[in-house]
Amino acid sequence: MIEGRPSRTALRVATRRAAHQLFDSPKVLDDPLAVRIIGREVAGSLSRIADTLSPSARYMRAFMAVRARYAEDELALAVRRGVTQFVILGAGLDTFAYRNPFPNVRVFEVDHPATQEWKRQRLHAENIAIPDSVTYAPVDFNSQTLADGLRAANFHADQPAFFSWLGVTMYLENQTVYDTLRFIHSMSPENGIVFDYTVHRHLLNTMGKLVLDAIMKRVAAAGEPFKGFFAPPELEAALKEIGYRHIEDLNSEAINARYFADRKDSLKVAGAMGRLCCARG
Repeated sequence: MIEGRPSRTALRVATRRAAHQLFDSPKVLDDPLAVRIIGREVAGSLSRIADTLSPSARYMRAFMAVRARYAEDELALAVRRGVTQFVILGAGLDTFAYRNPFPNVRVFEVDHPATQEWKRQRLHAENIAIPDSVTYAPVDFNSQTLADGLRAANFHADQPAFFSWLGVTMYLENQTVYDTLRFIHSMSPENGIVFDYTVHRHLLNTMGKLVLDAIMKRVAAAGEPFKGFFAPPELEAALKEIGYRHIEDLNSEAINARYFADRKDSLKVAGAMGRLCCARG
């Protein structure tokens, strides 16, 4: 992102989640706040989006919806295991904290201060209440660490937590991603995390390469170029080396089988959109 400005990518992601509420049935992610948080002007333009019928646009919309659904599904399982802290890394305009169904779960939203302030303005403008269970942890990674931000937010590092890290790893160098995953596990071996990631371009088929190239061109033009790419076997080996014992890595076929089977509208994800991974102790 450009220093001092909220993330443009965060708005694009939120717009696609909102479009899913309007264009797709049944919903993979049922988010009654998705349309409101992007604002009336943006929401009003959704019906005029020219690329709604483009295959790549539909793939992207499906992936934005399903990765949030997957994170929320895994959080629900973590809550059953007794977890009461949920950390959203790179929260953007994610709305979970404002429709949180778990009264005992405290939600920590970690994001750049500029993006976080912009979000709070959006919440205020749309009269979306901020529950007492929400804690903001502004972190400027140019001068702070995740540990600094969580400490300032009174996060209990000695207690198990679940983390969601969506739409972020591809903007970071691989070593930074591994360092973050290692830090999360070091706080408590019971910690869990859901994240998405992009595979190396050479692992995609011809269509996948074309779709990925188009995505990379758009985000680079927004000042947020992709930097991190992974090979699934290498990532799994690294997670095991860190100490994560339970690892699930879903490719597009597995995602479609779980969340998009037997749909009449043929909504689905494609390989170039990325993969979903859940790792826990």
